[in-house]
Amino acid sequence: MNALDLARWQFGITTVYHFLFVPLTIGTSMLVAIMQTAWYRTGDEKWLKATKFFGKLFLINFAMGVVTGIVQEFQFGMAWSDYSRFVGDIFGAPLAVEALASFFLESTFLGLWIFGWDRLSRGLHLATIWAAAIGTMLSAYFILAANSFMQHPVGYVINPVTKRAEMVDFGAVLFQNTTVATFAHVIASSFLVSGVMLTGVSLWLIMKDKSAAAMRSTLKLGAIVAIVAGLLVMWTGDTQAKIMVQQQPMKMAAAEALYTTQENAPFSILTIGDISGQQATPILEIPGLLSFMATGQWTGPESTVQGINDLQKSMSAKYGEGNYAPYVPLVYWAFRAMIGLGMLGVLFAIWALWLVRKQRTPTSKTVRFAAAVALLFPLIGISAGWIFTEMGRQPWVVFGLMKTADGVSPTLTTFQVGLSLVVFTLLYGALAVVEV
Repeated sequence: MNALDLARWQFGITTVYHFLFVPLTIGTSMLVAIMQTAWYRTGDEKWLKATKFFGKLFLINFAMGVVTGIVQEFQFGMAWSDYSRFVGDIFGAPLAVEALASFFLESTFLGLWIFGWDRLSRGLHLATIWAAAIGTMLSAYFILAANSFMQHPVGYVINPVTKRAEMVDFGAVLFQNTTVATFAHVIASSFLVSGVMLTGVSLWLIMKDKSAAAMRSTLKLGAIVAIVAGLLVMWTGDTQAKIMVQQQPMKMAAAEALYTTQENAPFSILTIGDISGQQATPILEIPGLLSFMATGQWTGPESTVQGINDLQKSMSAKYGEGNYAPYVPLVYWAFRAMIGLGMLGVLFAIWALWLVRKQRTPTSKTVRFAAAVALLFPLIGISAGWIFTEMGRQPWVVFGLMKTADGVSPTLTTFQVGLSLVVFTLLYGALAVVEV
């Protein structure tokens, strides 16, 4: 491997690792705020116990997210300096707002929440957790705005002298449809992850202690949140897919390994054979579903989905010779892992509600094991979604403007990035033990 390959591996590993804590932080902060609100309004001690218990889990993940997120900032300058130099005026703006406004909002009020239990009035203390929860969502929005610019660059001009992208419309960067749709999808996914976490942990504790009344309430809260969030994930994902087809049609074609342009394009559940070749061999597919996902039409000329081969020709004519298709097998299976594992999370929530109906307490070791590992379903699913989003954009780091190979630091050596990758892997491995 050369420095470029290792730099891509390093950023991919550290980013996915960091993102494991992001949805848990976003969703759990809001759920903890809801629990504390229930205690504030009812005075029921079970909600106070639940607030403090799940508040600890929230704080652990928040701390892990901060520690692992800092690494991303250094990588932009050290491993991807040409990218940072080219697009830093635009990419850096929403990240600066996130750090100066949103992160300080959430961290300040989170500190007040942690140390203010016996020092602030109940109402003021409740306000601090809501402020922190809102801060986490604002942080997500500004970061997603920066990423959405990479997916669909808007609000910029290329300076003919410096050859750098310069911002001319910050509002376009913040409020383009890619940003809004992505934010809605990520927030819904975050609540799915946190809802399943709440459900799984509560179910495990109910089986451990039948008298855990608070956990029955939190299980119902988590399960309902997970089910509703699952429906929102499907809706927002459908919206995002249709926007993606307009902006990055190659990504949708790769998601189905669709090499030839086709009307009434099917969606394959499973495929055998070499899907990186010119023709995949689906063994189970749903007619017209890909066309509906891409265009909103099941049949007819309006349902046409462009294939990889035709898109390759058109992009070569527009951008010059080169391979403009991502690595199809990874994109294909990441797309299915995203959908399938998310659905498993919803099914677990429904199953958990059924298991504890009418104050019942399950005793099966299988159920207990499922409660312990259920969080992995949506958590791996949402991570697969980000892998799909980023790998499906390749070979671009900024779609249509800069290829990934052109963004790496020119003086970066294989030894430098290899050594840092080993260090990060060992450090993150130790942190994983603490987290689990």
